[in-house]
Amino acid sequence: MKKLAVILLLSVFAFSLISGAVSAQDSIVVGVDAPPRTMDPYGSDADSNLSVMSNLFDGLLQRNTAGELLPALATSWERVDDFTWRFTLREGVKFHNGNDFTWEDVKFSLERLGNPEVSEFLAFGGNIVSVETVDGDPWTIDITTEVATPFFAENLHQIFIMDKESTEARNQGEIGTEPIGTGAYKLEEWVRGSYLMMTANPDYWEGKPAIENAEYRPISEASTRLASISGGTLDILQGVPVTFIDQVRNNENIELVTRPGRRSIFLPMTNDEDSPLADIRVRQAIYMAIDIEEIIEKVMNGQASPAAQIPDPPTLGYSEDIERLPYDPDRARELLAEAGYPDGFDLKFDGPNNRYVQDEEIMQAVAGFLERIGIRVEVDSKPMSIFFEEVANQELDFYLIGWFDGSYDYGRTFTQLLHTIVPERGLGGLNGARYSDEVLDSIYDVATKIINPDIRGTNLQVLNRLAMSPEKLAVVPLHYQVDSYATYRGRGINFTPRSDTWIVFKEISYDN
Repeated sequence: MKKLAVILLLSVFAFSLISGAVSAQDSIVVGVDAPPRTMDPYGSDADSNLSVMSNLFDGLLQRNTAGELLPALATSWERVDDFTWRFTLREGVKFHNGNDFTWEDVKFSLERLGNPEVSEFLAFGGNIVSVETVDGDPWTIDITTEVATPFFAENLHQIFIMDKESTEARNQGEIGTEPIGTGAYKLEEWVRGSYLMMTANPDYWEGKPAIENAEYRPISEASTRLASISGGTLDILQGVPVTFIDQVRNNENIELVTRPGRRSIFLPMTNDEDSPLADIRVRQAIYMAIDIEEIIEKVMNGQASPAAQIPDPPTLGYSEDIERLPYDPDRARELLAEAGYPDGFDLKFDGPNNRYVQDEEIMQAVAGFLERIGIRVEVDSKPMSIFFEEVANQELDFYLIGWFDGSYDYGRTFTQLLHTIVPERGLGGLNGARYSDEVLDSIYDVATKIINPDIRGTNLQVLNRLAMSPEKLAVVPLHYQVDSYATYRGRGINFTPRSDTWIVFKEISYDN
């Protein structure tokens, strides 16, 4: 304990030197659990990147802390037909460089969204056929898609609009480091992996934000995270280390803020014919070998809840009828023997060690459970920069990953995670294990053609239930994270965690 106390004290001192002083009423410092990868709003679809982008850019629409869809650069929207959406654009908005926001910026941005050289949103951007004005009115536009996309508007809060003129005039390196948006904040300075500082946009269309200076500070090491909020170097800490939950609760300088998380943690598996994982009995054995309650209690310190599927309850397509397979290691051994592996087999297990709450520790626990039924596991945890490249390149057979759908739609989830990989259509972009099932793909194809949200929701539930049925087990679900934050007491911070985990500074204020 003395050694830990010394570490915490030194960490507080080091961070105090970096920050120069504690936050004033016109500034705020937030410690985050993952750094942004790029300042190009289409260069990363990770929520850690989108969180930063939501301050520097605007979408046609936005979501509030409760997840409700609201106007932004578009003041109204409607669905004209199966393939066409109509938007009325907001007049009088300016980009950070002083350029006026116009419909041509929307057209340029959505066309760029479908460019595989710069965009990680190909499934969405590649589906957009045209962006045109209506009857020559530059403030009313129709966006037409190639296939019916029921969740099109639901996804627009994370599709940010770029300035056509300045983007076309700059190279990709400049675009990725010098963002020019219409957002509530302008980039002041970005030192990769260390900090990102922003200043309030005085000409913001919603009015100048309450806080003048805002800073993101990525902190990955658990004791340093605790020290930084305990010592007041941070105003808000995102992702309280679960191992320190009790210390935070008992610290009179800190207030713990939690909310049920949307992110599920699960294990994708290949079903390549030459892999043992293609046998449904092996997939069932792996599922039934894992004691999720023990992981939640001992690894997550109670800061999680069991999951039986990928989507969370607010997502269209979530099904209350899906239940977890029981924890039954004896039956798991029997299933392995029935599949022809009475002595088990060797299995490489990949995952990140700096992305999700206790990710590496979860991997070790899962490996331990699988070892007990005879599966010899090689755990390969690595930095998320390396891991997600392997996922994107479909190089893995069995791995740990997390997900929540920003569009609140299981259809989009399926396109990214479970659909057979079709690069030209942007399908299967995060299907790192190359999972493929023609029946599931066909049900998804039907769902994309359904306009009525109630009927479509029922169809997506059928797709979800079949994907998680004992006959298929597209993935092994583990748990939903609890989103936890800590705020430094005495600063009068008004902060409500968002359902998407983004830190949006215009929503934060101080008591007067």
